[in-house]
Amino acid sequence: MKKIVVLFSGAGSNLAYLIEHLHRKKLIIAAAITDKPDAGGIAHAKATDIPVEMIDAKGFRSREAFDATLVKTIERYTPDLAVLAGFMRILTPVFTDTIRAINLHPSLLPRHKGLRAIERSFEDAHTEGGVTVHWVTSELDGGEIIVQERIAKAGHDLCSYTRAIKDIEKKALVEAIEKILAL
Repeated sequence: MKKIVVLFSGAGSNLAYLIEHLHRKKLIIAAAITDKPDAGGIAHAKATDIPVEMIDAKGFRSREAFDATLVKTIERYTPDLAVLAGFMRILTPVFTDTIRAINLHPSLLPRHKGLRAIERSFEDAHTEGGVTVHWVTSELDGGEIIVQERIAKAGHDLCSYTRAIKDIEKKALVEAIEKILAL
């Protein structure tokens, strides 16, 4: 069975969705890795006996030093793919040149790279927004697009638009993983 590692920084709702829809069904989530000691996603992983690794960036002298430790940690699990699902770090070539990874981004790239993508997408002049799953490269949110899912903005306020984005991003992430790993 194929193996992935999932990297996250927050509540872990995407991790929970991957656990529910893929773990032990189509693949194994070999580990969940976070950079935040209080990340909510830790509980999701522990509840299903997925090993959790916590690598606090505050303990490193540089982004490259953090990424070197992250790479070593991921490589211990020999995954077929690393999945960034709400992992809020800009990665250096130490990571991007070594690890085969995808990232979930809450806008239709190349629009709205970086932070506050949902808000910026909602406020732009386009009639639709959406999410993108793309390959991780050293360019922030610049890797080749694997999957995009779109939603119309009409009838939404920012709160309902954010909920709609959160709903479709989980499905897009599963679709991308299944496509890449031919599941």
